[in-house]
Amino acid sequence: MINESTGVLVCGGGPAGMMLGLLLARAGIEVTVLEKHGDFLRDFRGDTVHASTVRLMDELGLGEKFRRLPQNRLGDLVAPLPDGGRIALSDFASLPAPYNYIAMIPQWDLLDFLAAEAAAEPAFTLWKSTAVTGLIKESGKVVGVRYRTREGAEGEIHAQLTVAADGRHSTVRQGLGLAPKEYPVPFDTWWFRLPRHAGEQDEIARLAGEFKGDQIALTFTREDYYQIAYFTAKGADPRLRAEGVERFRERIANLLPRFADRVDHIAGMDDLHLLDVKLNRLNWWYADGVLLIGDAAHAMSPAGGMGINLAIQDAVAAATILAEPLRRGHVTTADLARVQKRRWWPTVIVQTIQRMLHRTMFVPAFTGKGARPPRPLVFMARYFPAFKKLPSKLIAYGPRPEHAPDYARR
Repeated sequence: MINESTGVLVCGGGPAGMMLGLLLARAGIEVTVLEKHGDFLRDFRGDTVHASTVRLMDELGLGEKFRRLPQNRLGDLVAPLPDGGRIALSDFASLPAPYNYIAMIPQWDLLDFLAAEAAAEPAFTLWKSTAVTGLIKESGKVVGVRYRTREGAEGEIHAQLTVAADGRHSTVRQGLGLAPKEYPVPFDTWWFRLPRHAGEQDEIARLAGEFKGDQIALTFTREDYYQIAYFTAKGADPRLRAEGVERFRERIANLLPRFADRVDHIAGMDDLHLLDVKLNRLNWWYADGVLLIGDAAHAMSPAGGMGINLAIQDAVAAATILAEPLRRGHVTTADLARVQKRRWWPTVIVQTIQRMLHRTMFVPAFTGKGARPPRPLVFMARYFPAFKKLPSKLIAYGPRPEHAPDYARR
């Protein structure tokens, strides 16, 4: 059995975990991040980097390097109308430059970038291929975790503070016996790719929705392929898989007729990647010696693509609030409560908006009433163009966007 120790132990090397590790390391606090996978190469993960995060990169002195990463700029959010027309529901270009866009960047590139920058800090360590298997407690306080490497080696690592950034299926959360409050979600999502032919003129990073009867799809234009999210009624995955790939190709050709000439590129049902959509949050994001952030504390719907950025904002708030107590060597539950208090209402606001979108767009579709964008939103976007700045700002920045702590700025 291997025994180690660190100042702060971050479980999970996703956007929240890597950002928290970078910030705390810049504060001179010893931090170790445990990532259960050997790399960050996992497809069909959220890759919308919103204006709040782009601004954060500039504040950290990483903006120039960040902009050199492979990325595209998201155009307006476009929704279809029952009469066959389309309407833009947002206007990101109306936001103040240079933060007047959403960057679309593969999440693995973002995580590799953050890992490389954090590795330049002497206080930072990243352990890949290391899965958390349980919590270590002393007198009721979490003082670290047990882990297992890909090679099967087992060990323990003790820490002044343990942070759960290990996603919606958090092992740390399970070890604490915490269960989030679940909100009903009417859909799951199947992700897949179709090739983009040479000469097709779609604007790169354009996001477009398509509604037809009880079928909904979102199409995102990449450099050489289309990334497509096909929305299905919650729990319909076994039935749709049983229908087979030919029937699924028919569904896509009917819903997206422009792609009928390439649906054969869906070779089999294994080409479809199911996202079991969750919308939930914990009442308490902390216990003695441990803090939960990101999806471990509040799983988000893909509606609005705000999950990554909300998680990163959690990390920034945690680093800002906890750096000084960590330097003093004494983090209290009151300190951890301050993190939840700061990030609670932004989370509630975003989840409330997502629940509204579920009720107005997805529930009607899956109950046979047909899907369409909310009528008040369409009315305002059509007759009051300036209104589109409001959803643009909400999506781009979110409620209560965080700024880099002074100690982390370069």
